[in-house]
Amino acid sequence: MSNTYKSAGVDKEEGYKTVDKIKKAVGETHNSNVLNHLGSFGAFYEIGGYKNPVLVSGTDGVGTKLKVALDSKRYDSIGIDCFAMCANDILCHGAKPLFFLDYLACGKLDSEIAAEIVLGMVKACKDNNCALIGGETAEMPGMYKPGDYDVAGFCVGIVEKDQIIDGSKIKTGDKIIALPSSGFHSNGFSLVRKIFPNFEEEFEGKPLYETLLVPTRLYYKDIHRVIEEVEVSGIAHITGGGLYENIPRIIGDGLCASIDASKIQIPSVMLELEKRGNIAREEMFGTFNMGVGMIVVVDPEHAEKVLHLLDDAYEIGEITEGAEKINLKF
Repeated sequence: MSNTYKSAGVDKEEGYKTVDKIKKAVGETHNSNVLNHLGSFGAFYEIGGYKNPVLVSGTDGVGTKLKVALDSKRYDSIGIDCFAMCANDILCHGAKPLFFLDYLACGKLDSEIAAEIVLGMVKACKDNNCALIGGETAEMPGMYKPGDYDVAGFCVGIVEKDQIIDGSKIKTGDKIIALPSSGFHSNGFSLVRKIFPNFEEEFEGKPLYETLLVPTRLYYKDIHRVIEEVEVSGIAHITGGGLYENIPRIIGDGLCASIDASKIQIPSVMLELEKRGNIAREEMFGTFNMGVGMIVVVDPEHAEKVLHLLDDAYEIGEITEGAEKINLKF
């Protein structure tokens, strides 16, 4: 018998089935700016309507949260996570997402699983006026075991040059406002899986995996509602490293984000993880978002308006002078 690509572990037909399952849904994310369709070697996106446009790009994955999804056989939220982790990053600079591309790698392709993951991306893109214009599915036996998947995304957004938000306008007295997370989002799952090895166990009346797989919250609509009404000095997406690592990224020298940690509304699943794993509170705040998915920094005179515009937002601190760029008071 002669050797074939299929005998080496790569099933091209399964790849074609994946495309067939997602093609129509992906096309529904396209707008008049998308000049070609799925299947081309490159994707074309026309830019118009801007005076001095700046493209803002971001790329990310979902980490070992994917392991929870695969072990629980629940794939629909992972695509949302992948889009959110990229789109929320570029949002920190005031960018609107234009288009998104994905990369899906596996040991043995199952078109049903692959399609379900991509359709999650489609849903997130449609909800955020973003076009899913391309992607790549790589079947790599020997690199990945059958049943293993990895996913990554790449998002490009746009902002007028004079409207870029980069933290340079942050000053003493500015207020720090928190937007709640929807849970762990897509960070810290190596520790989560160590402390919670049984995803099927009951937590608050339902299987634990349902709580763990709640998708990363998308902040596009909330943030743009704010920046259309008030001047925002800084925005930080709270991902891996928690408040400790992400807020200093937008704080200038000589300034400090002074945060009252007692004001933060910590999700019950994180408190359970902390208790069960005997994890120090400072370690928790240095690993997880602890219930804060994003923060905005605004002038004190705008704080009340921001809180009015965002129903679930709340103030957690202010900008002070200091050598350290962040100070969490427990």
